Amino acid sequence: MKYISIVLVSMLGLFSSPQASAWGQKGHDAVAYIAEQHLTPLTRAVVDSLLEGKSMVYWANWLDNASHTREYAYTKTWHYKNIDTGERYEEAQANPSGDAVTAIKSRLEILQDPHASFDDRQLAMKILVHVVGDLHQPMHMGHATDLGGNRVKVKFHGRDANLHGIWDTAIPEAAHKWSFTEWQMMIDRESPDYERTVVLGTIDDWARQTADIATAVYSETPEGTNVSYNEIARWTPVIEQQLLKGGLRLAHLLNSLYDPSYTNDHR
Repeated sequence: MKYISIVLVSMLGLFSSPQASAWGQKGHDAVAYIAEQHLTPLTRAVVDSLLEGKSMVYWANWLDNASHTREYAYTKTWHYKNIDTGERYEEAQANPSGDAVTAIKSRLEILQDPHASFDDRQLAMKILVHVVGDLHQPMHMGHATDLGGNRVKVKFHGRDANLHGIWDTAIPEAAHKWSFTEWQMMIDRESPDYERTVVLGTIDDWARQTADIATAVYSETPEGTNVSYNEIARWTPVIEQQLLKGGLRLAHLLNSLYDPSYTNDHR
């Protein structure tokens, strides 16, 4: 009985503890793996060199842990961008410590800087792989006043939870009990025309789209909501869409950096 109690407490912690991570480990792995499938051979060679042969999936969740260390504590605010209640994306107050959007832009600048050191470019790549995933989790474009939904108390199948936590892990896991490779295999089936459309626009455009989803999530999941089968069915297609977009856009950013033939094809 003691062992069972410990397990139950641990499970509840998954739903109730504030987390910086988006999509949970599996979601980040899926974004990175989708991206890998869409790298051109030239881009893949550059990425493999920077990551010294390790997959982007290997590093997909690294920043969630690293941000809690003294060395990388400066990245804690880079996982999200807060858009408060009734605030337009363009009006959102900038975080002086940076946010997901500025982190992506600044990492791209380092990656394309011919004078940047190998170590700086490698670190930029590790951060980019993670934060592009964060950018597509709706609650990472949530309200500053409730810490991106961490303070919005809801229930998940009757158990205490918070809005941010269930979007990280509980809803995706309830939607599909897939491995990250199965997520890629099942959702990465769109046409080339779709892929070209998804990568249009700027990083701010992508963040704005996620913020719009966050607005809908808040509206449809007020405090006290018991998130159950109806809500899982409602949001599963959105989660699938956001994971796929994150992977395709990550690949697009890297291909645009490293492969001139890709850039010419996508003008």
